[in-house]
Amino acid sequence: MTRGSRKESAVQVHVLWIVLGWVGILSFMVLLVRAAGRRGRVRARVFASLPGEDTPVASTTDEGEKGWLGRWLGLAGYRSPAAVPTFVIATTVGLLAGVLVIVGLTQSGLPRSGAKFLTGLPGGVGEIFLPAIYLGPWIAGVVLATIPWLAVRAARRERVTLIEQDLSLFLELIATLSEAGLGFDAALDRILAAQLQRRPLADEFRQFQREALSGVPRVQALRRVALRADVLSLTILISALVQAEQVGAGVAEVLRRQADDLRGRRRERALSIAAALPVKLLFPLVICFLPGLFVATLGPTFYQFFQFADSIIQNRRFK
Repeated sequence: MTRGSRKESAVQVHVLWIVLGWVGILSFMVLLVRAAGRRGRVRARVFASLPGEDTPVASTTDEGEKGWLGRWLGLAGYRSPAAVPTFVIATTVGLLAGVLVIVGLTQSGLPRSGAKFLTGLPGGVGEIFLPAIYLGPWIAGVVLATIPWLAVRAARRERVTLIEQDLSLFLELIATLSEAGLGFDAALDRILAAQLQRRPLADEFRQFQREALSGVPRVQALRRVALRADVLSLTILISALVQAEQVGAGVAEVLRRQADDLRGRRRERALSIAAALPVKLLFPLVICFLPGLFVATLGPTFYQFFQFADSIIQNRRFK
């Protein structure tokens, strides 16, 4: 086999591995996103199956039937009509950029030069870092390809965190106003009027007000709030409000009970995080602190031992 044919076969094998790798990455990302959309559709059906007014199921579950990609982007706050095409275009651009980076770095010879430099280090220390050198182009390509997906996940986590932060104070305020004699709608309107910043929880209840004013039944509008946010604490609150609306119970008592329950859950979660802190600190302690401590305490002893052993070896050699 000539040198040109060998080089051509090597290039073909490399391209095949690149294609297989990107197919695997895309399949993994699609499975994760579809799992999130499937969970949203299941919750939509659960809310639609709750007993209530005789309303069409399709109007209640439209938030969960927009498609798995649109549902996933909607949970992160990207709900414009151009959100799905923009995400697809950004993902395609990221994939192309990742492929170009992998091919460019591989064909430039930088991994081979780096591997040659590392193998030339005395003692064979550089051979430990050879896998990182060869996997460097792939790591850079994967990072570029997953930037849109990671950005949506970060936006979703930030949105959940903001909703959970605002929900406790929101419940306390609306429960206090309801106990003072205001109705749920009046208390909600006063709280939203005082909320000047754009926060996810306030935006969801403003959308609830717009839907209620446009003629959507209150139960449906409340269920849509839970479907759009998909946060457990808010879902529990909406379920309690829907049940109170259906059975005619006092909203003030329900809100006060929910506020006390949410305060207790937040306290228990803070205590569980504090209890898990020593276990989480164990790994940085073992990895970062103990090696330095061993070097500082046992280093001089080992140095003297090596000097003593070297002197014995030298004396035997001269004899």
